[in-house]
Amino acid sequence: MTKNLHANHRKRVRARFIKDGDLDSFEPHQVLELLLFYAIPRRDTNELAHKLLNEYGSLYTLMNAKPEDIVKRCKVSETTAVLITMIPYVYRKFLSSGLIKEKRIINSFEEAYKYFESELTGRPYECFFMLCLDMNKRAKKMLQISEGAVNSTPVYMDRIVSDAILYNSSFVIIGHNHPSGNKKPSNADTEVTMRIRNALEHVGIQVLDHIIICGDDYFSYAKNNFCHLKY
Repeated sequence: MTKNLHANHRKRVRARFIKDGDLDSFEPHQVLELLLFYAIPRRDTNELAHKLLNEYGSLYTLMNAKPEDIVKRCKVSETTAVLITMIPYVYRKFLSSGLIKEKRIINSFEEAYKYFESELTGRPYECFFMLCLDMNKRAKKMLQISEGAVNSTPVYMDRIVSDAILYNSSFVIIGHNHPSGNKKPSNADTEVTMRIRNALEHVGIQVLDHIIICGDDYFSYAKNNFCHLKY
């Protein structure tokens, strides 16, 4: 009887998602419960969903944890932990799929934001990326330059210049994230932007913008007339 109750509950939850077409009406524990159906086929996942969220505090913190940490702290299988922590990576792949392939013309900060959002949203540590563009400002290649800590990341000037040249860039857009929650650029951000702009100018490549991703918001140097960057 218990098995049938669980089966019917799962069916109802899936039917609700299919009917709604999204997860907007779901509470965080219900989203996690639905996800856990596919790692734990024959057990009530409601209690475990609550346990996981109580341990980590939010879906964001849980899904950005290391699989081995979830296994140790919550006594779940590696399969379950891997499924949970795959979600941010699947989401970023989903957002970025097709963007570079379509070779869109990037002539505004709104267009640039889409590319950096797809790479940087949800990352728990600062990462620095560079988008290479051809002479028509069409996207050619998105490159990860570095990954650092929660509030800083190293920037390798030699790599930026060599990669920009390697991909025959006429223009580049640089970007990083602020997991700390403040989208305002720091003095260090602006100093690095100027160094990159000057270094690339020497080899005939123009920096169009520097995008800072912060949660579901962002800051554009070009939009705010910082460092004389423009499209």
